Amino acid sequence: MTWRTTCTALCNIDAVAEAVAWLIGDEEAVTFDRSTSYHGPEMVLLEATTSKKRPAMDSLARLGEQGLSTLRTSYHERYDDAHVLHFRLELHALLNGEVRVADRPGTGQVKGEIKVEVYPGQSPEQQLLATIDEAIERANRPEVVVN
Repeated sequence: MTWRTTCTALCNIDAVAEAVAWLIGDEEAVTFDRSTSYHGPEMVLLEATTSKKRPAMDSLARLGEQGLSTLRTSYHERYDDAHVLHFRLELHALLNGEVRVADRPGTGQVKGEIKVEVYPGQSPEQQLLATIDEAIERANRPEVVVN
């Protein structure tokens, strides 16, 4: 599971980092890559990644049942040949404590990617749907904090 977003000089980088840390479930997993934009102001790329199954599933479950259902119904537009599901969350909603899947690319978003393990003999689409279903089940458990 990977989360990425870009912050400009106008962003509250600490608030965005806190939101990304909440998504991944580990503030130590958030990395900062500072650079200068084409026009001069500082830009910061925030990224958080985990390759462990349980934290990745917990992170995916933080999208909540509604967000996961959106991914389930639109997976054919978001799932690539490398078995990676691509999606975006609205950053402003996330900073307000809501998790909302963006319906189109744009600014002010957090990009999410989850690599689905597919073994020989398995259908990639069925494995993806099983992963989303497991995340929905986790999202409905009381111990997983969604909002």
